[in-house]
Amino acid sequence: MNIFRILGDVSHLLAIIILLLKIVKSKSCAGISGKSQILFALVFTTRYLDLFTNFISVYNTVMKVIFLICAYVTVYMIYVKFRKTFDSENDSFRLEFLLVPVTGLSFLENHSFTPLEILWTFSIYLESVAILPQLFMISKTGEAETITTHYLFFLGLYRALYIANWVWRYHTENFYDQIAVVSGVVQTIFYCDFFYLYVTKGRQTGRCNTEKFI
Repeated sequence: MNIFRILGDVSHLLAIIILLLKIVKSKSCAGISGKSQILFALVFTTRYLDLFTNFISVYNTVMKVIFLICAYVTVYMIYVKFRKTFDSENDSFRLEFLLVPVTGLSFLENHSFTPLEILWTFSIYLESVAILPQLFMISKTGEAETITTHYLFFLGLYRALYIANWVWRYHTENFYDQIAVVSGVVQTIFYCDFFYLYVTKGRQTGRCNTEKFI
């Protein structure tokens, strides 16, 4: 554990809480990609199977359980409780374009060819692209509510802090996980253009215009 890891976890949790509060308070899922949320639920499910086999710490276990619960509550809110407000027409990214290559890559590039390890690797690769349906939805509609941009900002900050965490661990522990680092860098790159729009436009108005976002 180090400060970057803790801040990264807090940022990640804050992003999820912001999204859930937005849905509950507005009683609407407008502007939120249900497909991205399904992918994140799949990420947490395949990554945290070790809850049943390996205890690391109370902190680690509690955070995993919270992320799992929040992920499935979010999916439930979008597709069940507030499904009438869900914009399925603009949430049109084809998930097979992500799931097929990610599945194949997880079998080809992993630390060991065991079920749990392959599923963990799958979750790492999938997380790096899970936000694409949300970004695609924003680019398609041309704008996003401020609360949604805050959610994306803190998700991107979480990844950036985790990169700092890996740099720190390499410096202090000589530890380096190539799969996690490369996937994290790829994911952070996806947020770069969004970060620029967030800083320059997202704070100026109640809605963030994303016509330049590709």
